[in-house]
Amino acid sequence: MTTSASISSMKAEEAANLIIGGERLFILDVRNEADYADWKIEGKRVEAVNIPYFELLDGVDEALAALPADREVLVVCAKEGSSVFVARQLAEAGVSGVRYLEGGMKAWSEYVRPVKIGDLRGGGELYQFVRMGKGCLSYMIFASGEAAVIDAPRMTETFLRVAEERGARIRHTLDTHLHADHISGGRQLALQSGGTYWLPPKDAQEVMFDYAELADGARIAVGGATIEIHALHSPGHTIGSTSFLVDGTYLLTGDILFVASIGRPDLAGLAEDWAGDLHETLYERYRALPEELIVLPAHFGSWQELGERGAVAARLGDLFAGNPGLNMADETAFRRMVTEQLPRHPNAYEAIRQTNMGRLTPAIEEQREMESGPSRCAIHDN
Repeated sequence: MTTSASISSMKAEEAANLIIGGERLFILDVRNEADYADWKIEGKRVEAVNIPYFELLDGVDEALAALPADREVLVVCAKEGSSVFVARQLAEAGVSGVRYLEGGMKAWSEYVRPVKIGDLRGGGELYQFVRMGKGCLSYMIFASGEAAVIDAPRMTETFLRVAEERGARIRHTLDTHLHADHISGGRQLALQSGGTYWLPPKDAQEVMFDYAELADGARIAVGGATIEIHALHSPGHTIGSTSFLVDGTYLLTGDILFVASIGRPDLAGLAEDWAGDLHETLYERYRALPEELIVLPAHFGSWQELGERGAVAARLGDLFAGNPGLNMADETAFRRMVTEQLPRHPNAYEAIRQTNMGRLTPAIEEQREMESGPSRCAIHDN
């Protein structure tokens, strides 16, 4: 889409592809300083400057002095309108190659990018869905015309579309735990597809809807008996947190273990109670698993965790060697780290928890506001 004064829009998908592809991207972010400091678009070759919109209402001279002369500029705001205004002013001032982020940071937060992780030995495929602007990761397992979705976001249309493209029926949707950083789409996706929604019962004691109990040791078949999802109770982030072993190759860890950090135990206000569970899961349950397993978490904290093609994954043995949360020799020091040295909470995390329990039913715009900002589910998130 093109508007006057030779400016054009850039969709979130294009911005993500540029970042994953290692292309240079210069951003002029016109949100206020606090919002920019809290949450921004980042990447290996992303350069950015923050000049609030209200400082550019009477002219863009300040911005002109900060922009590169040799490449395209992407103007970013919260929802789009302010960036269109500033982009047009820049174009009228003679800047060529000015674009604005279509839908603003709201669209960036909602964009979900599918990445194939690999073929499954038992037959089928495993995909990771990367929510670039939020740091959330979801998964989709395909086998013999059926699919299972794990930790789906509220933007369920992407999963319905991919399932239709592959001629698969979504038979199961699963949440590794009751989320506090984003609104789950698992129950909605199950209703849309006619599938079964699974939730760990220890996280579901206050929910207001029916669900299938995801018990420790449960085996959920996808594609008949082609692939099994094996549930492993792994408390610590929440009391019901559950990991999944898939195809003897992959360990889906939810928000317990990440590539660069470990999960935080405090989002239900029970950090002291759950710190011991977290330690036991990481240092005993996971230690007993094969080191060759590929860890696929439900969250990433920074663009540095994005690997080839934008996927987030790591070998379990490598994480035991290098992840700081897995290398605390003293349990007392570990408890102190996970209860006292914590980053800020996710925005609106308590309202998100209540929504995921079915106790709140916010309108879509309110849901978008609740989810603004990064996930902050890890101990070492900035």
